Amino acid sequence: RIDAGYKHLCLNDGREIVTRTLLAATGMEYREHSAPGVAALSGAGVYYGAALSEAAMYRGHHVFVLGGANSAGQGALFFARYAAQVTLIVRKATLLPAMSHYLVDKIKATPNITVVGDSEITAVDGDGHLEAIEVRNAETGETRRLEGQALFIFIGAAPRTDWLDGVVVRDERGFLQTGPSLVVDGETPADWP
Repeated sequence: RIDAGYKHLCLNDGREIVTRTLLAATGMEYREHSAPGVAALSGAGVYYGAALSEAAMYRGHHVFVLGGANSAGQGALFFARYAAQVTLIVRKATLLPAMSHYLVDKIKATPNITVVGDSEITAVDGDGHLEAIEVRNAETGETRRLEGQALFIFIGAAPRTDWLDGVVVRDERGFLQTGPSLVVDGETPADWP
């Protein structure tokens, strides 16, 4: 609660923290891919998002990036600096309009990135570590097996903000609203000072 400009945070054990500023680092949850084998190989060649440590592990290898929005495009470009080959798999026929033009142009200009459109991953396979993925073309129905050492999944994330419902302004997807995002039809929320 807020009282005279101070934020009062009540903890589960009954203690209360009083402060002028409260920073909520809520984190997020990645949307999980449901294809057979993904859960079993998560952390063993299958990853959600990307990190510098994983890029170095797959230097000189073939990696897959799944997703069609900006984060997937940025991930593909990031891994292209390390991997021998990056295959970007997208559900739509093209990267536009979900991905920014500047990213699409950079991807087209990067020789070790291949875009596989109109496709979905139907399974992943490996003995203790990712060895291959199965990709189905949505238009033709053709399924093919592609060998590679890593799959980086960028299919969206949801913020962990349900606990703030009714306390802090969130958008329809649950992301916290700040600054100009709080203004609706020229008005700030009624309880906003």
